[in-house]
Amino acid sequence: MTRSSTEGGRHSAHSAHSAHSARSAATGAGRSAEHARLAESPGSSDPWRIWGPYLSGRQWGTVREDYSPDGNAWDYLPFDQSHQRAYRWGEDGLGGICDRFGFLNFSVALWNGQDDRLKERLFGLTNPQGNHGEDVKEYWWALAATPTHSYAEWLYRYPQAAFPYSQLVAENARRGRDEPEYELADTGVLDENRFFDVQVDYAKASPEDVCIRITATNHGPDAAALHLIPQVWFRNTWAWGGDDRKPTLHELHAPELGSGDVRAVACEHGFLGRYVLAAEAPSVASRAGTTSGGELPQVLVCDNESDDVALFGTASNPSPHPKDGFNRRIVGGDERAVNPAGTGTKAGFWYAFPSVPAGAQVSVRLRLVANALPDRPFSDSFSAVFADRQAEAQDFYASVIPESVDDVDADVARRAFAGLLWGKQLYRYSVATWLDGDPAQPAAPPSRRLTQARNTSWRHLDLADVMSMPDEWEYPWFASWDLAFHCVTLAHIDPAFAKDQLVLLCREWAMHPDGQLPAYEWAFGDVNPPVHAWAAWQVYCIDGSRDQDFLLRVFTKLLLNFSWWVNRKDADGSNLFEGGFLGMDNIGFFDRSAPMPPGHRLEQSDATSWMAFYCLSMLRISWELARHDTAWDDMATKFLEHFLSIAQALSSFGSQSVSLWDPDDEFFYDVLVEPDGSHQRLPVRSLVGLLPILAVAQVPSWVTSDLPDFTARLRWLVKRRPDAVRGLVATHALDGDRLTLSLVDTTRLLPLVRRLADESEFLSPNGVRSLSAAYRQPLRVTIEGREFAIAYVAAESDSALFGGNSNWRGPVWFPVNTLLADALRTHSTGSAAMMTVSVAATDGSARQVDLGQLADDIDDRLIALFRPGPQGRRPGAPRDHPDGPLWWPHVTFSEYFDGDTGRGLGASHQTGWTALVAHLIILRAGGAIAPPGP
Repeated sequence: MTRSSTEGGRHSAHSAHSAHSARSAATGAGRSAEHARLAESPGSSDPWRIWGPYLSGRQWGTVREDYSPDGNAWDYLPFDQSHQRAYRWGEDGLGGICDRFGFLNFSVALWNGQDDRLKERLFGLTNPQGNHGEDVKEYWWALAATPTHSYAEWLYRYPQAAFPYSQLVAENARRGRDEPEYELADTGVLDENRFFDVQVDYAKASPEDVCIRITATNHGPDAAALHLIPQVWFRNTWAWGGDDRKPTLHELHAPELGSGDVRAVACEHGFLGRYVLAAEAPSVASRAGTTSGGELPQVLVCDNESDDVALFGTASNPSPHPKDGFNRRIVGGDERAVNPAGTGTKAGFWYAFPSVPAGAQVSVRLRLVANALPDRPFSDSFSAVFADRQAEAQDFYASVIPESVDDVDADVARRAFAGLLWGKQLYRYSVATWLDGDPAQPAAPPSRRLTQARNTSWRHLDLADVMSMPDEWEYPWFASWDLAFHCVTLAHIDPAFAKDQLVLLCREWAMHPDGQLPAYEWAFGDVNPPVHAWAAWQVYCIDGSRDQDFLLRVFTKLLLNFSWWVNRKDADGSNLFEGGFLGMDNIGFFDRSAPMPPGHRLEQSDATSWMAFYCLSMLRISWELARHDTAWDDMATKFLEHFLSIAQALSSFGSQSVSLWDPDDEFFYDVLVEPDGSHQRLPVRSLVGLLPILAVAQVPSWVTSDLPDFTARLRWLVKRRPDAVRGLVATHALDGDRLTLSLVDTTRLLPLVRRLADESEFLSPNGVRSLSAAYRQPLRVTIEGREFAIAYVAAESDSALFGGNSNWRGPVWFPVNTLLADALRTHSTGSAAMMTVSVAATDGSARQVDLGQLADDIDDRLIALFRPGPQGRRPGAPRDHPDGPLWWPHVTFSEYFDGDTGRGLGASHQTGWTALVAHLIILRAGGAIAPPGP
């Protein structure tokens, strides 16, 4: 098979651009062996990055695999068909790895002798099945990882009783939104610790030599059966009509095996070349510490083809030994289900342990290597590779996490980084190919080409990239604003990858020709908050403020995106913006993404604030670019002017001088404007009204000398148009006269911050709530003759508005909290340097703090979610995670957190933006991100 344009050509230039800066940065650091590997392989297709945990956590139930006429992705390819049906665009598995192009995949399958199928992939409920939306029903943790994937650990908790698939579906279907989700631990199958902990570890001896260790521990009180089936397979690229060339896989026999008592398969691929996967006999360690050996595994081979007979009742299958062959052989006892000739496109090594004693541990070792096996592949050198890589991982993170960070927080940070790195997954999706259908498959239904069908206006989008996913199961696809937050944390450990990710979404095969960034695959045309420029600036600073090429590449593309916002989301040119839900789903009275009645428009405080924030982020970047190339000086002037226009509009707009600021409540609200120009404020105190705080920037001292166009215009405005800058451009004495640009002047900032710091409203013990707790008693408002109500909900949503587990009516969300704290620090070093507010202490007393201290306090509350309490349990642990020493060490990164208790909610592995805790830990330890220059 030849490399397609989406797999190779367009990436080579991309990687080359970042290679020089990454190499110079890493070489200059010279801090560890892992840093040296990063310098050696900065690009996504460089040797040390070819293999990684890029195998998806869930491919079934995604938009990519949906070829239904009605766009019902969850039902078109459900979990119950995932073990029998060949995927079109990717693969999935447990704790797996694959090559950077997703051709060859490895993962582990399990069977406890009780389940009705092999445990090959994670199970959960689809959005219609869950009483709070999509919901995974498994327990697993990313334990460790390095950026080049030279070392990685992953842990899965497997019940010894039959997995209660039907029970989980039925009970969640019975429950309403006012009840908690019914989880695996609630079923009782994990009681008395009756489970195996299955840990999968990887260590690279070289870029194409991966040592693999799988260890299963019986934590239950009795002996239990376990079958381990490590498996390797090729993604099906031949069944669709585009390229019928088929890779081959076959069991090796003497003399091909060479020396050593092993089983092995050879994998031959036209693009990848030859790989060999070898396995040795297992070992069993008793609780007392004695060790014994076992038999070599049986090799099973079948084809990665759909079982059409079982799925659809057809007369025959594309292969006599289809994808579910291992399942039918091991669970069903059908010896004909696998190929006796030992050839195909999928192979497994079947280790059977009929009775693993209580407390005992079984272990198997494998090695995946290019070309040919080394002599004695499981000699002492195998163990040495693991020891070396583990020590190097320790060295690497010791250089990343400040020495002043205690062991507890350092472990949290490392777990956060591990989750982010395990969340890097291969994302393949050509929208045009998907819309048109494949030549060898049934014709695409006409409904797929309708303009209102999903993603029809995004035919240009064509991705085949390793991307950072929000959550490997509930969000197994990129989301543009999630990814921006991921990159800020990733920049601490892998700035080259972080920069490549931000640039990737701006490339021609991702960004829409009109300048819009793709939101997420369910609807690329949805609108996410514009945080890309902010993230680019953060990454630039974390990386040492030296890669102007990166900054310039992102900035020039974001000029197009900024223009898209202005042209599409400011309907009447008022400098007030609409935007839709902007990531905050059901935070208001109604779905703000739904079309307004004819002639009406909703002027949004958050959309307008995001645009002011976007302006200042672009202004920061333009200052830096102009410092190195004065041609960008007038671009800084452009963003200054646009920011001032937005700031003025926020205070008053239209012939009636309507303001989003309510002087009586001293808060910003959305305003509903009717066709005749009359208006009505929507008086909900939520993050929507706090977001104006975000738009603040300090003008560096060197700007006045280095940027003559910007400086001249600013002086002209101050002198000739004081009305345009009053309260927005503030002069203050701090190391000499400096300037602050702020969307909110100090007279409005103070009442906003007072509400933010009020624990009866926004400030919870674990961060800033998304809705004021003052609405524990519902707020009722009449709009256009209809009564609407909104109530504070600390935990899961009790409303179907916007569906799923999207709830912004109370919980704490990491990304916006991080932005608020960041902005408060900027305010504290500017015109609000002397401002203080009262914050309640844990003993009920109050203390006065400045805005910088308030920012630190917010960060500390967020970090505290992950610190063990007196009994060992972490405040942010989800409700269903049991207590005890087998659970307490494992940090969970939830999508959001209960606004009263801090309990983890939503997606349980949202290491994407919740991994910001690692960024905060480093920040609080003195690793502040200073802007470049004096």
